[in-house]
Amino acid sequence: MSATGWLVLAAVAILALFVDLRLFAPRRAATIREGIVWSIGWIVFALLAAVVVWLLEGGDDAVTYLTVYAIERSLSLDNLFVFLLLFGFFQVPVEDRGRLLFWGIISALALRGAAILGGVALLERFDWVGYILGATLIYLGVRVARGEAEDEDPERSFAVRTARMIVPRATPFGLCLVAVVLADIAFAIDSIPAAFGITRDSFHIWMGNVFALIGLRSLFVLVRGLVRHFRYLDQTIGAVLALVGVKLLLDKVVHVGPLASLATVFACLALGGLASYVGDRRDPEGAASREAA
Repeated sequence: MSATGWLVLAAVAILALFVDLRLFAPRRAATIREGIVWSIGWIVFALLAAVVVWLLEGGDDAVTYLTVYAIERSLSLDNLFVFLLLFGFFQVPVEDRGRLLFWGIISALALRGAAILGGVALLERFDWVGYILGATLIYLGVRVARGEAEDEDPERSFAVRTARMIVPRATPFGLCLVAVVLADIAFAIDSIPAAFGITRDSFHIWMGNVFALIGLRSLFVLVRGLVRHFRYLDQTIGAVLALVGVKLLLDKVVHVGPLASLATVFACLALGGLASYVGDRRDPEGAASREAA
């Protein structure tokens, strides 16, 4: 993609984030209804971007972008749950959380852009890096599926401890912002390699990340309910990471096209949602206890 394409995408991201900050529940807590409406709106916006890619570059590239977007969007659910814990730990007022998340998204886009460009350069120069990433994704997938990746106590987390070392005298808002940025660096360890398992086109990877991240403020309003109702969220995300890792390891032997990759991701999400629904029906007490948590 030319430099013009990168500039246009950056401009779209900045404009979308500005609109989101100014119009979506400014300086107040958003309602569930607002969160649902805006989340649907951002998903439609991401799908319209796929239409633009299809018109300019073709169907395969549009499907590749959608696959990266679907993976990054699903991984963001766990990320937002950690952000929720950090906001509560630092006692950030509800009306300030949207602004904090806005700046966290800005920093995440910049950091991930640098990580994507660096990762693509390494993969193009050293083929064996792909095998390391594949094995890492499988390992992370197993950990996430077992629930080992969760840190229920923010006090002991790497992000919180490092934030206090970097800015010991900062306000709770500043400390939380640093912690969110550091947490996103950790999240990039699984999200960026997962995107590399789909494509090595840096533009499509960053584009998928951009459209997955710009709708996080509205998704944040819904995340607690989503996590409570998605009984097997960890297992589903773990399966997605592990399958992408297997694809990376077998890339030289078995070629999996963009459409098959997208179908696999959606199949994992659909099966995870169905299993969660059936599990709650069979164990209503467990479902009720998660609702009360």
